[in-house]
Amino acid sequence: MKKPDFKRQEWFRYKKLGDKWRKPKGKTSKTRRYEKGKPAMPAIGYGSPKATRGLHPSGYMDVLVCNMKELENLDPATQAGRISSTIGKRKKEVMLVRAKELGIKILNKGI
Repeated sequence: MKKPDFKRQEWFRYKKLGDKWRKPKGKTSKTRRYEKGKPAMPAIGYGSPKATRGLHPSGYMDVLVCNMKELENLDPATQAGRISSTIGKRKKEVMLVRAKELGIKILNKGI
């Protein structure tokens, strides 16, 4: 289910506010009072299912990998690796080859 974009109250009126969510606290705030036609407020009912919470859109658990040992410890059925940005190009190429041998999905393949 797609969740609404929770935007800050009156984000459209003042550019300085930005559209990042902030809880409305005013006494007469229409958004705080859940009036019809006003933006939705975040609530517990918009939460995602426990089984899929925190997963990458591909369905795998996102795991940061910094070396070969960590790469080899991944479970190819449920986990996908994201190679750390501190890894150099040469070592990253070696890790990508090893991941292909092990059947592990890498989320940031771009070299």
